[in-house]
Amino acid sequence: MVDFDLNDTQKQIIASAREFGREVLYPAEIKLDKIADPNETFESKLFWDVLGQAFELGFHKMALPEEFGGLGLDAQTTGMVWEEMARWAPGIAATLIPGGVVPQLISFLARHRTDLIDKFVVPYCEDKTGKHITAWCSSEPQVGSDGSNYEDTAVRHQTTATLVGDKIVINGAKSDFVSNGGIAHDFIVFACMNSEQGIKGSGTFLVPGDAKGVTTDKALNKTGLRTLNQAAVLMDETEIPQDYMIFPPGDGYPMLHNSIITVGNLAVGYLAVGVMRAAYEHALQHSKERVQWGKPIFEHQLVAEKLFECYQAIEAARAFLWKGSWLSKSSFPGDLKTSLAAKIFATNLAVKHTTEMVQVLGGYGISKEYPVEKYARDAMLLRIMDGTNETLLIKAAAHLGEG
Repeated sequence: MVDFDLNDTQKQIIASAREFGREVLYPAEIKLDKIADPNETFESKLFWDVLGQAFELGFHKMALPEEFGGLGLDAQTTGMVWEEMARWAPGIAATLIPGGVVPQLISFLARHRTDLIDKFVVPYCEDKTGKHITAWCSSEPQVGSDGSNYEDTAVRHQTTATLVGDKIVINGAKSDFVSNGGIAHDFIVFACMNSEQGIKGSGTFLVPGDAKGVTTDKALNKTGLRTLNQAAVLMDETEIPQDYMIFPPGDGYPMLHNSIITVGNLAVGYLAVGVMRAAYEHALQHSKERVQWGKPIFEHQLVAEKLFECYQAIEAARAFLWKGSWLSKSSFPGDLKTSLAAKIFATNLAVKHTTEMVQVLGGYGISKEYPVEKYARDAMLLRIMDGTNETLLIKAAAHLGEG
């Protein structure tokens, strides 16, 4: 049964996220967003200090099993925290979401492998500096959203993995859009082992960031989410142990890939709600203080209409995402169609209504002295993250005939 009442655990961790967001994340994100060169951002003491504080509070390991040192929180509770953190610092929140992909996949696919648990999962859970943050590498310059094209054997990852003795040798380049690509300690890499199978011919590999031949490009200079590092990851004759393949190529690949995007797109949707909330709450406060024609602009009908429609959008998008999380909680990883629909719905609304909140502020809305223009910039990227909304819509629509 769906329950809109929050339990004590949820109330406590959301309150913690709110205080941390307001007091630490927000001022840091505003400062970091204004740095012209993103490479300076990710080399700065401020960025790593804030990320370390997030790790120290345990926000990096919310979804990981308690037996490995995680918090063991369900999908809905985790989503609520992402929303709250995104309300204050969407870029830093977006850093934390894929930051645990390596230990999460190990605990999901290879929880019996105590060697991998001890090497990758436990150190990540115990980390209080942020240095063990991770990334997953799927998108390539020639294979982006096509990574979900499971039937066309002409579509395949250009990154290759070849078995040589008891080693796997990986060669290739992942695109500029690998989240945490330039700062990750370890990577999940999808690479082709059997080209005749197309995308299904890809295996899933653990690649330590310090492995020979692994290099990263400079950070992408983006319009929004400027505190999320995105950079290309390159592998040149990179050798890893054979048993670092945690999922083999074959017909199971679509299940794994769909599971990742089911969970990932819900997270992006929660970021969108947080960004909308931030813009709405700032615009609402401004509308009560800004006086025009002898009264606060909140009392002008057109302004009130814009604010109310944004409030509606926040509530509707959150409810849709909660359903997706509830489905994930009841039967992991949940329902792909619902997750994609909720992400598309929330991110489209975020772009529309953050722009409308800029309009509420008028000239101040486009001033760097006010944060609303930043939220509009951040929202733009969410329609592209984890797959463009147009491509995701086509993918989700293909599942409409299912029960």
